[in-house]
Order: sequence, then C-alpha cells, then structure tokens
Amino acid sequence: MKHSKFMKEAILLSNKSVLHTQGGPFGCVVVKAGKIVGKGTNQVTPMLDPTAHAEIVAIRDACNNLKTFTLNGCTLYTSCEPCPMCLSAMYWSRIKTFYYGNTRQDAADIGFDDALIYKEISRPITKRKIVGKSLLQKEATIAFENWRTKADRVNY
Repeated sequence: MKHSKFMKEAILLSNKSVLHTQGGPFGCVVVKAGKIVGKGTNQVTPMLDPTAHAEIVAIRDACNNLKTFTLNGCTLYTSCEPCPMCLSAMYWSRIKTFYYGNTRQDAADIGFDDALIYKEISRPITKRKIVGKSLLQKEATIAFENWRTKADRVNY
C-alpha cells in the first residue's frame, strides 16, 4: 500500500479547503483495502458545527459509504495530528492506524491550539474549567439497566 499516495490526498483536501474558504486547513481520508472510502475537510465554519473537523467528517463519510458504525480494517490519513476529539472518534470507530502530516505544535503555531484540552482531560472532573456536576444519577441509571438487560441490543 502506498501510504504517501493517501497522505497526499489528505493534504490536497486541506489545501482545497483553504483555497475555497470551506473551513480550516485540514483534510482527511479513510482507506480500506487500498481504496478511499471516506473523505473530509474541516467544515466547522460553513456548517456552524464545532465538531465538523476533517477527521470527523471523513469518519462519518466512511461509515455512511460502508453502511457500518465501525471502521475495522480502515486506516486514516490526516493532514495534521488529530485533536483529542478526533482521536477519540478514531478509537470509537475502531480505526487501528493513522498517519498525519503536520504536528499539533504546527497547528498551535497558526492558532489551532489543543493544549488546554489535553491538560483539562487529565484533571478530575471537579477541577476542570468547564464545570461538571452529577445530577439525578439514580434516575439516569434506569436507562443503563434497561440497556444491560435488553436482549436485542447492538453492542459497539
């Protein structure tokens, strides 16, 4: 498999995003069995969606094209080291390998800095800048119990 071929496609998408003012300078492709099955560019500003990073868009596209919610056997190529959200999405989608071009420091140097998020994730929930407080846990647990005992659930 020619990894550089797919990385070049991700980089091309990132440049197109900049040239056509479609969002930030990020591009991504998802590959399975030597074929691109998903593509994405940063769509945060045009979609008014802070989760529409290139990797998320590409993962959604690949899942839609493959008609599945897991991307076992897929490889992701992204123009920049993924942020914590995108890295989490790769874990959830079961992607085992990814390749990246720019580093997170390169991204920080042009105004896309994830350092705060990396720092916050390691803190206890009560010590984070975004306040999280548990509420109605007993009531919320009912849905979890219903899921646990559901015979026809689809595990993921």
